[in-house]
Amino acid sequence: MPFESLSAEALGNIYVGLLGLAVLLYAILDGYDLGVGVLFPPRNEQFKDDMVASIGPYWDANETWLVLAVGLLLIAFPEAHSAILQTLYIPATLMLAGLILRGVSFDFRAKVPQTKKRKWDTCFKYGSLLTTLSQGYMLGIWVTGLRTDIYAQGFALLAAFGVTAAYAFIGACWLILKTEGELQAKAFYWAKRCLMILAAGIIAVSFINLTLHQDVRALWLESPVGLLLMLIPLACFGLLLLCGIVLQKLPDAGGHGEWLPFALALLVFVLCFTAFGISYYPYVVPGKLTIMDALSAPDSLRFLLVGAVVVVPCILMYTVWVYRIFAGRSEKLAYY
Repeated sequence: MPFESLSAEALGNIYVGLLGLAVLLYAILDGYDLGVGVLFPPRNEQFKDDMVASIGPYWDANETWLVLAVGLLLIAFPEAHSAILQTLYIPATLMLAGLILRGVSFDFRAKVPQTKKRKWDTCFKYGSLLTTLSQGYMLGIWVTGLRTDIYAQGFALLAAFGVTAAYAFIGACWLILKTEGELQAKAFYWAKRCLMILAAGIIAVSFINLTLHQDVRALWLESPVGLLLMLIPLACFGLLLLCGIVLQKLPDAGGHGEWLPFALALLVFVLCFTAFGISYYPYVVPGKLTIMDALSAPDSLRFLLVGAVVVVPCILMYTVWVYRIFAGRSEKLAYY
């Protein structure tokens, strides 16, 4: 059998790495197009058409990473998959409803009479908002170790609004990159407002996070590597400060450097994800299930790894290819 030499521990680390990669890429790639949906203006039809055009070639494929993440969780860590969905089946159902509503609205807004188009635009906006709030809430409950007490619920609600602000921020940065004129000017305004909310949310979540788990608090505040780990939040806030300066200066830069806000937002996402990963490793459910506790049978994982080493690079290559083909400004949307 291929990969026979890999131990159970090595397999666990490989699969949790693949799971982490899928979640990170989903948060970045589907994050910006969810953010664009959250920012959908209520009345400006041209803005809405241009915003849809900016995500049109990518949005459906971006959700591939969510499917991959859930699949990896199921096949590699079935006990964790069961525990997470048993606790979070209601927000998970709401998230799926939001994703379905987004998909339906995206297509129907192009096919219905113009008089009914605004209704589907509203569905697209609120489907996006329902999805982001549900994902943030699920993240908050997961961080608490799947607790359901009042304290955990409060933290989950904070996480729901924090994730929504993060998606709206990276969505606004995407619009700066892909649009021009009045919509781009509006995107600068949205990005600056979301940046302040995001920074406040990161500070709040970071401090509350230290109160949830003794081992996380010990790692960051008492361990010998704690000072090195502090470089991650310092770098994160340095990037947010730099992004704020860039957002102030860029409108007068004559079209140069419009990729910078999105690149800085991407780095902030990577740093936040890195901090989460370091904080909770080797847990797949914080404080409850470690990688080895939840791991599937090693022989099954060795067999499935053959498929993973083919499928994951193919998805990565396809993603890079699509973004290369549709690089540059988005074109005006025309249905007829």
